[in-house]
Amino acid sequence: MLKIFSSDKESITVEKQKDTWLLNGEASDFDITPIGENQYHIITRNQSITAELLEYDEATHSFTIKINGKTATLKAKTEMDLLLEKMGIKQGGAGKIKNIKAPMPGQVLDVYCQEGSDVKKGEKILILEAMKMENLIKSPGDGKIKSIKVKKGENVEKNHIMVVFE
Repeated sequence: MLKIFSSDKESITVEKQKDTWLLNGEASDFDITPIGENQYHIITRNQSITAELLEYDEATHSFTIKINGKTATLKAKTEMDLLLEKMGIKQGGAGKIKNIKAPMPGQVLDVYCQEGSDVKKGEKILILEAMKMENLIKSPGDGKIKSIKVKKGENVEKNHIMVVFE
């Protein structure tokens, strides 16, 4: 599930269930055909749409698209982004990052960083398995890792400090 926000803060929820796409909970049929590099022809609700992906920033989940000649910049939030936001954990906020806490109970499947290493915003830090889903935990900002408080295979509770920054 994704929630996509436009620059005027309007949003739409996009979800795929089996072979059906849901837009704001309603089933929608799409016929999408690639017509060039990052260009697509879409037919939905008896409407023809030409779409082009102009730019995509993976770290911030933002992208710029052109639909039927009009350009828009959008930001997508995943279920994990929405959960972290709901819990009051800001991703990539201004200011110095202090630590990364477990957003939910789970098991650490892998740790990608080392104590003393410099990390950039959006860089993968570790994978936390929760409710049979693997959740990639990324660095919320640039910083240097002071200590890693978890090990591969360790179980953690919600708000357990996993990584501390200098």
